[in-house]
Amino acid sequence: MFRNKTIAAGLCLGLAMAASQASLADLYVAGGITSESAAAGRIELDTLIGLERLHPQLDLRLATGLLLLDGDDNDENAAWLLSPMLRYTFAGKRSVYLEGGIGAAVFLDARIGSRDLSTAFQFQDRIALGGALGPGEVALEFTHYSNAGIKDPNEGIEVLALGYRLPL
Repeated sequence: MFRNKTIAAGLCLGLAMAASQASLADLYVAGGITSESAAAGRIELDTLIGLERLHPQLDLRLATGLLLLDGDDNDENAAWLLSPMLRYTFAGKRSVYLEGGIGAAVFLDARIGSRDLSTAFQFQDRIALGGALGPGEVALEFTHYSNAGIKDPNEGIEVLALGYRLPL
């Protein structure tokens, strides 16, 4: 498991360094709990693309980063995430928003606690409700990871988290 922690730490450091250099990306950090009652943390770089031509209150948020999962007896896990999400802002650019999307995750290990995911590749379904707080945004989100029946068993896992998006 030392190898997994080293890989995760290296990827986090790489993301932090990229964030300091990327003027088009924002930093998103979230913490929460899994359906296995384990601590979960996520760090992402993302960008918001306006879709005003389709609808004045619609945006596309593109994010990539890491999901870090705590575990018992050296069964920690981590995943690389790719998350496209549509965002609907209810009134004005710094107002309450609802966003959701289907992305992808690649886990280091296909087991999370007592759950057998069967495949390292998982689909990521995420929905979030958020709004402006200080210079950034706060969001409450629910994410489900599943292989969509690619291989049995398809036990999946959920994460409930609170996150903060900070413009860089």
